[in-house]
Amino acid sequence: MATPTVKLIHALRITASKMKKGAKYQWGHMGQCNCGNLAQEITKMTEAEIHQHALQTREGDWSEQTAEYCPISNLPMDVMVTKLLEVGLTVADLQNLEKLGDRNILKHIPHRHLSHNVRNDVVLYMETWANLLEEQLLATIDFSELEAMKEQLVEIF
Repeated sequence: MATPTVKLIHALRITASKMKKGAKYQWGHMGQCNCGNLAQEITKMTEAEIHQHALQTREGDWSEQTAEYCPISNLPMDVMVTKLLEVGLTVADLQNLEKLGDRNILKHIPHRHLSHNVRNDVVLYMETWANLLEEQLLATIDFSELEAMKEQLVEIF
């Protein structure tokens, strides 16, 4: 699973919130799908830019595109994926998000039969994932060093 970072947890929560409020969602569109919506939040690229990057790089959905990820290729999709990895995600996380397939996340959802292309299921998956990452992050914090954390948060945001 992803490395828990404040930026990633925040991005998952904001993305889920935007999707709840009606953000464009279309599983077959690289910029409006599960990963596409999260990528919009993290990279600040538009859905059209994300979709165009994918079309310029190679064929397939996020799972297929990330399976061929190369950090030194300088292909548009690979550059974008690198930005996503920099906030704590892994290639496997992106593949799992696209299909809602991370077993660790699913075991924390009462009804595990999620459909990868249903908006509400994607929102539930992202919210659950954010909660799990937050728990992991909190477990690593030495609250005696709270002042240092405050300075780091100011730098992030």
